[in-house]
Amino acid sequence: MFLPVEEQLAHIRRGVEEIVPEEELADKLIASAKTGKPLVVKLGCDPSRPDLHLGHAVVLRKLRQFQDLGHQAILIVGDFTGMIGDPSGRSKTRPPLTLEETRINGESYFKQATKILDPDKTRIVYNSEWLDAMSFRDVIKLAGKYTVARMLERDEFEARYKRGEPIGVHEFLYPLAQAQDSVAIEADVELGGTDQKFNLLVGRTIQQASGMAPQVCITLPILEGLDGVEKMSKSLDNYVGIDEAPEQMYGKVLSIQDRLIYRYFELASDAPTEDLPRLKTFAHENPRDAKHDLALTIVRMYHGEEAARAARAHFQQTVIDKKAPDEMPEFQPTLPEGNHIGLLALMTQAGLTKSNGEARRMVQQSAVSIDGEKISDFRLDIDLSARAPFVLKVGKRRFARIVWEGED
Repeated sequence: MFLPVEEQLAHIRRGVEEIVPEEELADKLIASAKTGKPLVVKLGCDPSRPDLHLGHAVVLRKLRQFQDLGHQAILIVGDFTGMIGDPSGRSKTRPPLTLEETRINGESYFKQATKILDPDKTRIVYNSEWLDAMSFRDVIKLAGKYTVARMLERDEFEARYKRGEPIGVHEFLYPLAQAQDSVAIEADVELGGTDQKFNLLVGRTIQQASGMAPQVCITLPILEGLDGVEKMSKSLDNYVGIDEAPEQMYGKVLSIQDRLIYRYFELASDAPTEDLPRLKTFAHENPRDAKHDLALTIVRMYHGEEAARAARAHFQQTVIDKKAPDEMPEFQPTLPEGNHIGLLALMTQAGLTKSNGEARRMVQQSAVSIDGEKISDFRLDIDLSARAPFVLKVGKRRFARIVWEGED
């Protein structure tokens, strides 16, 4: 049923930052093979971030590896803990969510996560099932299993305490609640980013204090975003969303820095482990072609072979050959009256920019054209009745065919 333990460990070690402790993981795998009982592998889902990107996919892909090795994957949606707010990696308290918001976000998370995970082999649970049922007596008993001194060892708490910034007592309850999740499902392994190491280790302590074998903690690196500096984040607009259109995904992957090509192959792609040494050399010696192979690989993972090939052809046509694509969204602006519209409003209405401010910056960066002609005046007023239809291009990959049928 299971691969030999050393083979399983070889797969599990790929791309991980730390296994705490690895010898316990080996023992758990040996016991699993003897009994035929899969390990319970836990991943907590943050319901405040329902839009998943390649950074989230790093840990999800590790969970999929455990599934492929025959183990049980459990996604715990923190609908209850989401109402507390996780302070991990933050210098101040995160605003809490309502229970309804966490449930909606949790459903979105699962829908996207199963682009990576096998949905038939993934169990999803909400931690309000057991945390909401705890009495105040139960919470006091749980709190008694951990010390304030240990809690203040957490980097975020220590830094805020030294600066004299307030730390709510409820924030101490977050890692305890996450640890109680591990107790509730009897987790053998918990996965998380390096920023979750403290919470994962608290889980070990609370499990031991509850009379059960402690979980093994596996941390994964935080993937750098498209800027090559900050972690991938939607708020920083340096992300590749796993739900993005193939052409958008392909172009974004090509924009990563050359030094990150191999890191993306290792952490964000399904390239076979045995191919990684070759890909590392390829990325170093021929970064241009390696980046195209990476983009093709990642688009294929989420959209299939045909879409990946089409995305590559689209990039060749629109960026390298600088031609408008054969197919693009068609958009007719909505105007209160008349036939005129400002360029910035048109770009934003057509969904080519998120705001008029971004539209203005794109014009100032010479990144906007109409029918191939660069536009330098962001105050441009367009008479749609005289000019439409035309192709509006923003940046390298955003196109829309603007049409106008006039008033009825």
